Amino acid sequence: MSARQAQGLRQTLETQITIKLDLDGVGRSTIATGVGFFDHMLDQLARHGMMDLEVTAKGDLHIDAHHTVEDVGITLGQVFAKALGDKAGLRRYGHAYVPLDEALSRVAVDLSGRPGLFYEVEYVRPLIGAFDVDLLREFFQGFANHALLTLHVDNLKGRNAHHQAETVFKAFGRALRQAVEPDARMQGIVPSTKGSL
Repeated sequence: MSARQAQGLRQTLETQITIKLDLDGVGRSTIATGVGFFDHMLDQLARHGMMDLEVTAKGDLHIDAHHTVEDVGITLGQVFAKALGDKAGLRRYGHAYVPLDEALSRVAVDLSGRPGLFYEVEYVRPLIGAFDVDLLREFFQGFANHALLTLHVDNLKGRNAHHQAETVFKAFGRALRQAVEPDARMQGIVPSTKGSL
């Protein structure tokens, strides 16, 4: 595998998760978590992030989807960090605004090496189908903590919870895509005065 591809495995008493990631993909995804709406969001992430993503998860869904969603975030964060390598030559920062009908979200990311999530999303209802929207924050927290990046997620407006969530994931994918893009002027240089991220 090249430095821009990685895979990871997480096995606990609650979940078994396998993830493969190619940051230089074409937006293909194969997602099977057992949580339909979450699969749809991960597909949006891959498509708009122009990354190829394979996720297989088996979790204790007889309890609820919490452990599955959170552990996918953790594992994807670990795999993402591995795929980035030393981050030399990357843009480092990315941001995106994405509308979907009445909904609008903004995501900004810094491949800082410092985990931080700043999540301001007030969903208009607590469930999308049977999916608990609180779990999306758990996904982003797990990802930020293990990808070692700073992540700002803001839903600026929306009257439909599905639209709110979808704009968040599309903006997340596009912000990541921008941040991991090679910068021709930074070839071989880590984009930090510290010399490392």
